[in-house]
Amino acid sequence: MLMITLFATLVYSQNLPNIGNDTVKDAMSIRKYSLSTIAIAPPNWFEEEEINTQHIELHFKYDLTSKDKIGIKFATWKLFQPMGITWWDGLLETLDTKSEFYPGRLREIGLGVSYQRLLWKRLFATIEVLPQLKTYLDEDNNKIANGFKLYTSYHIGYHIPLFKNRIFIEPQIHCQNWMFDTNTPQGFKELDRKWRTYFLFEPNMYIGVKF
Repeated sequence: MLMITLFATLVYSQNLPNIGNDTVKDAMSIRKYSLSTIAIAPPNWFEEEEINTQHIELHFKYDLTSKDKIGIKFATWKLFQPMGITWWDGLLETLDTKSEFYPGRLREIGLGVSYQRLLWKRLFATIEVLPQLKTYLDEDNNKIANGFKLYTSYHIGYHIPLFKNRIFIEPQIHCQNWMFDTNTPQGFKELDRKWRTYFLFEPNMYIGVKF
């Protein structure tokens, strides 16, 4: 879908009137909508099933003003261990030892909202609120419970426009926390309680198109 959108956007942009350098900003302002996705998630699709998070994330945003954007976020992923294991807790080591792996898997899916504010030049801050439905699976991939989680994240990033802002990339660093985490099976709950309900300083990269 993203590639189709990208192609359509590039074709559409060829029909814009020719303009001089002094009016490039005016042409860029024509594009009020954007569609973006996480750029560093696809490699995990090729990981072994046990640690494959199957992470999919899409953002649709609208420019309210030259500095303010609102958006809709769709995200889904699978978890094989608690999200609250941070870098300094030995996150990478737990992947090798498997000591904190769940007795099964957790699928989370949600549709939420976001607000983005331009702070200085192309530096921006974003807050995202994502209600999620949870599905717990046992080690035989059978559903054992459903639940609800409210997931929020806070981002600092930099907008890098390409091709007169038809395409853009946004390196970011963000922190997230989650609350109202309901109906967690006992085996999962015992592991979750050992760790935090937040994760700090996660680097990320997004790529998108404007139209």
